[in-house]
Amino acid sequence: MNSNFFGILLIAIGSFASSIYYLPLKRLKNWSWETGWIVQGLFAWIIGPWVVAMLTVPHLFEIIGQSPASSIYMPILFGLGWGIGGLTWGLSIRYLGIGLGNSLPLGITLALSTLIPPFMDGKGGELISTRPGLVTVVGVVIALVGIAFCGWAASIKDKELKSDADSSGDFDFKKGLIVALIAGVMSACFAFGEKSGQAMIDIAKQYNPGSIWVNNPVYAVLLIGGFVFNMVYCLWLSVKNKSFGDYTKANTPLSSYYIFAAVAGLLWFSQFVFKGMGTNKMSADMSYVTWCLLFSLVILFSNVIGIFTGEWKGVSRRTILTLIVGLVILIFSVMIIGFAKVI
Repeated sequence: MNSNFFGILLIAIGSFASSIYYLPLKRLKNWSWETGWIVQGLFAWIIGPWVVAMLTVPHLFEIIGQSPASSIYMPILFGLGWGIGGLTWGLSIRYLGIGLGNSLPLGITLALSTLIPPFMDGKGGELISTRPGLVTVVGVVIALVGIAFCGWAASIKDKELKSDADSSGDFDFKKGLIVALIAGVMSACFAFGEKSGQAMIDIAKQYNPGSIWVNNPVYAVLLIGGFVFNMVYCLWLSVKNKSFGDYTKANTPLSSYYIFAAVAGLLWFSQFVFKGMGTNKMSADMSYVTWCLLFSLVILFSNVIGIFTGEWKGVSRRTILTLIVGLVILIFSVMIIGFAKVI
């Protein structure tokens, strides 16, 4: 199998995991949001990353110890930025509705995550000076068009099902636009954090030549920042909502709740494990498109799963057709990017 296509397959597996991670969280009905979020986060941002890194990357702590300080603190700082992006993303949905509130920051994140890292690596010129680079840029633009159609379909669905933010009185376009821009930029910090830890990845390759797991040390370090921000925010919510009792609630099947939260967290983190594996299977001149592939496939799988779980039940044929057009465009963009090197 062509290594680029095998890399795309690995990324697709990670995208699917990301698309279903929230399903176990729906089972935590007796817990407040912040309780379930921080428990799944403990597995997604701390336990999962460090256990996976220790199991898959021999000499892990030697690698981290020999890495330049900047390849440690910069990913952590970018992880904090990514945590801010997640919070403002939720506010974007609140003020703009699910459709526009999701698609606008996602489009910004996809574009920045794909186009900025090559410039951080000193290879930005290849995007506009080579045929594969130009084809890749075209693929990114097509992906953005697909996201726009999916966002449009979601907006129509919200109005048809009367669940949009506009109908709840929270709609505020100006405020929503500002937080959506912040969410899109800050959420791209994950990609920037991965790139800022390149020196650590290079050292991991020296210790483990040929390994496809060498990005895992950076993820473990980066997600410390994300965990810190989310922990502080969730603790504040727990104090505000007096929800600390959730952890020992007598009328709650606690063992099942902790298992569901752990599964959700591990599923969420696995998207980056597979994304890292896919990146290392693809050729060097294709590696910078992996974020575009990940996000495009997450949208594709999420909406298909949404159809099967009844999220689109009751909408008009026109809305479903709009969604299908968006999904087809996303599939086409993935194919364009996959063939970029041979076109």
